[in-house]
Amino acid sequence: MNLLTDLIFDYTLRNIALGAAVLGIVSGMLGSFAVLRRQGLLGDTLAHAALPGICIAYLLTGSKSPLVLFLGAAISGWVATLVLLRIVRETRIKEDSALGVVLSVFFGVGIMLLTFILKHNDANQAGLDKFLFGQAATVTAEDVNTMTILGVFALLVVAVLYKEFKIMTFDPNFAASLGFNDRWLGVILTSLIVVAVVIGLRTVGVVLMSAMLVGPAVAARQWTNRLEAMVLLAGFFGALSGVAGALISVSEANLPTGPMVILSLTVIVIISLLFAPQRGILWDIKRFSKA
Repeated sequence: MNLLTDLIFDYTLRNIALGAAVLGIVSGMLGSFAVLRRQGLLGDTLAHAALPGICIAYLLTGSKSPLVLFLGAAISGWVATLVLLRIVRETRIKEDSALGVVLSVFFGVGIMLLTFILKHNDANQAGLDKFLFGQAATVTAEDVNTMTILGVFALLVVAVLYKEFKIMTFDPNFAASLGFNDRWLGVILTSLIVVAVVIGLRTVGVVLMSAMLVGPAVAARQWTNRLEAMVLLAGFFGALSGVAGALISVSEANLPTGPMVILSLTVIVIISLLFAPQRGILWDIKRFSKA
């Protein structure tokens, strides 16, 4: 099989690779801010919080249209964001504990609703459970177009508010002294992460989505000390892992795409941790041996 030729001309493989690449770019670039703000668990929480939205959207409409289900997931993730911020702001519960509470409650509700749907003899519900782990093989051109539109919108917002996000990430007190509304900037940034989660539901599912937000950013951080470079590198690493995972999944091994995307990303993270100049483990060992 000529993978390069198939990547261009094979309809299914092209859609899978494009969808995974879009997911990698958007999640990698947005995940950079989450990682630098020490909110790595945020993506995991919002991904799991999307499940009840998918189920409710299906129950209300009876439709499995990607736009309908994505909208339900986005609303559910956004509600989870508001609940999270309110818990942190108005209670003594710390952010990491609040993330765990929101994740478990929303995901528990989602599993309950999904079980309720699957127990009913409704042939139309087939495939809803695939949102747990993703099913990239079912990605269509319509899905890719929807993912691309959402991704471009999210990255345009990041471009417009880049200066504000940068200051808020590194020095929130200074941002407040400049008159920036830290609360609303946090809501906007978290809402954009919800968009990234929605994009990834079809490809890697709610369970694996957090890796797509954290992994590319962690790998990129090893190679640079500049935010601009880190954001771009994270997008590149995310896209690379997406395309690589898609190609491996359709090879002779015939493996599921979502896990292969994450495993490809894991290889990139390990290489970065070991070999990145200045910050890589092997460079530290070399400097230590010379000391």
